[in-house]
Amino acid sequence: MSQHHLEPLDVDAIREEFPILEREFDGQQVVYLDNAATTQTPDPVVDAMSDYYRESNANVHRGIHHLSQEASILYEEAHDRVAEFVGASGGREEIVFTKNTTEAENLVAYSWGLNELGPGDEVVLTEMEHHASLVTWQQIGKRTGADVKYIQVTDDGTLDMDHAREVITDDTAMVSAVHVSNTLGTVNPVSELVDIAHDHDALAFIDGAQAVPNRPVDVEEIDADFYAFSGHKMAGPTGIGALYGKKALLEEMQPYLYGGGMIRKVTFEDSTWDDLPWKFEPGTPQIAEAVGLVAAIDWLEEIGMDRIEAHEEELARYAYEQLDAEPDVEIYGPEPGSERGGLVGFNLESVHAHDLASIMNDHAVAIRAGDHCTQPLHDKLGVAASARASFYVYNTKEEIDKLVDAIEDARQLFA
Repeated sequence: MSQHHLEPLDVDAIREEFPILEREFDGQQVVYLDNAATTQTPDPVVDAMSDYYRESNANVHRGIHHLSQEASILYEEAHDRVAEFVGASGGREEIVFTKNTTEAENLVAYSWGLNELGPGDEVVLTEMEHHASLVTWQQIGKRTGADVKYIQVTDDGTLDMDHAREVITDDTAMVSAVHVSNTLGTVNPVSELVDIAHDHDALAFIDGAQAVPNRPVDVEEIDADFYAFSGHKMAGPTGIGALYGKKALLEEMQPYLYGGGMIRKVTFEDSTWDDLPWKFEPGTPQIAEAVGLVAAIDWLEEIGMDRIEAHEEELARYAYEQLDAEPDVEIYGPEPGSERGGLVGFNLESVHAHDLASIMNDHAVAIRAGDHCTQPLHDKLGVAASARASFYVYNTKEEIDKLVDAIEDARQLFA
């Protein structure tokens, strides 16, 4: 996507809202390049959560007193704000708060999958799926007798869409695909995948954990049946994520977690469930976290999601070019552009990714090393682990230069 016409971010001003980025280790200022795992949290989000605890803290729903009513309004309206952010015109009834994307995957797998799948049915994933999707549907397949199949990843790190059209058939009941790969950085053609699924009367679940934080997302434009993401990857708090689901589907699904807060009537013999989305949110919910998530959304939209996407794309392109110039660095995933998000996975020849990350840490450069919850994909790549640098609104090209300098030190150390 060409976004050169967008006004660049004032990164210096943005960084002022993240005191943690001023921390030093052994006299070196931290360079935080682990944003695909978790982003840092700006002051306005921390302040919003602190204000909630200081001024409105109470349990939600059914409380008659003022504080409970205040907290309930904040919590309920948070669903509306999230729905607006991702283009869900059905409002709060189509947004279920979960702990994270993983729980959202499990909610659909258990509430829909266990009841709808059986022998002869197929679930189609991609070879680049996060374990949150792959393991969940794999285990549901074992319980129901449904087969799990995979869309192949090409040598350049993109989905083989010809293979997708072959593997998605009339026996397919669910297609679950990651929007942006957390290992390859690949931005998948999710609208096309959804269309193929719907052509075969299958449902489509899109894992947006690496997409919603850094690009405009419209779930209705994608036409996903389900779409999930996490607050802690989008400048929000940990402990909260969201599942978007089409209202008609959520209405038909049975809850898989039970308790207070999600029931309408209980007798000694049976129970009935509350309206959407509450029937999927048992117990005391993540009230302060919902307040923080709304503050994060407001903060991101004030910057502009288009501008955030353009900034990350520029950083990813710069990092790719710097690393590609190194003769002993192997980069995974597509070349920069519309098919790559704001992260770069790579390995330095003859240096294990964990050793590389340790040396980076000596330079106060924070990256991720390991299989990134994509072990089967790493098996396909023929490597045990990879290093990953991932970027966000507060990162700079100068920080990428420090990453490259640390690689040079690692090279000399292991020479």
